[in-house]
Amino acid sequence: MATDTLSTVFSALADPTRRSILEQLTHGPLAMGEIAKKFSISGPAITKHLKVLERAGLIRADKQAQLRPRTLDATRLKEAQEYIESYRKFWDESFDRLDQFLIELQAQEKKNNP
Repeated sequence: MATDTLSTVFSALADPTRRSILEQLTHGPLAMGEIAKKFSISGPAITKHLKVLERAGLIRADKQAQLRPRTLDATRLKEAQEYIESYRKFWDESFDRLDQFLIELQAQEKKNNP
């Protein structure tokens, strides 16, 4: 995944309103009006949030007559999760090394203080 794409995805996810919109879309496609009902912000503000999510590739607008229901596209979320996963492995390995160090330290103390 290109760094530019990753930056765009994380930037889109940085806003709580956009994360809430994504959460709504996990239950299925929704028209802009259905999404907007859940928020106390203006329609144009919702439209801006939807455009940011679309540019990041996190949602897509399907064309159905006059409606343009938005659908979650989890591909980019999976790519971001894979990026984060590499750091989870780093921390897991670091904690494993710390655990091993503490076990050795306790064994050393028991040996020195019977």
